[in-house]
Amino acid sequence: MVEKRRVSESRIINTDQVLVSDLNNYNTLFGGVLMKRLDGCATLSARRHSRVKECVTASTDSIDFLCPITQEDSVCFESFVTYTGRSSMEIFCKVIAEDMITGYRRIAATAFLTFVALDENKKPVPVPGVIPESEEEKYLFNTAPRRAEHRKQRRQHSKELAEFITLKKPWE
Repeated sequence: MVEKRRVSESRIINTDQVLVSDLNNYNTLFGGVLMKRLDGCATLSARRHSRVKECVTASTDSIDFLCPITQEDSVCFESFVTYTGRSSMEIFCKVIAEDMITGYRRIAATAFLTFVALDENKKPVPVPGVIPESEEEKYLFNTAPRRAEHRKQRRQHSKELAEFITLKKPWE
């Protein structure tokens, strides 16, 4: 297995138009449509980096919607691996909206997702480290341990919450 790979080797870029069926009642892109496309791009980045058949989403830290995306826009999803653990990969996603009439471009959303690489028995497998090269990649790489610690704390809180909340049906 390769010990490290350049961040750019995992980069996935997918640009598409916004269709009427993608819009909510405010005539902006449905958040769920955006989330599905983000997860799809991030999955490909994880698979490209790890070179395994299957990678699963372990967590989504956040998806920050920074500005609306409308039917006049094209939408570009970009994702790449920013940091790795033993079998996990942090993937950064950015969404760039471009007004197709004026050419004005803006960052419409950002997200961090964590994926785990699996073998044929659905067990986690080691993944290569990353080599950041651009300023953006270096910044994301250097700030990743702080996000990883926050992710660990949030996961612990979620486990505690799961122990406390009820499984009863609300109508019972």
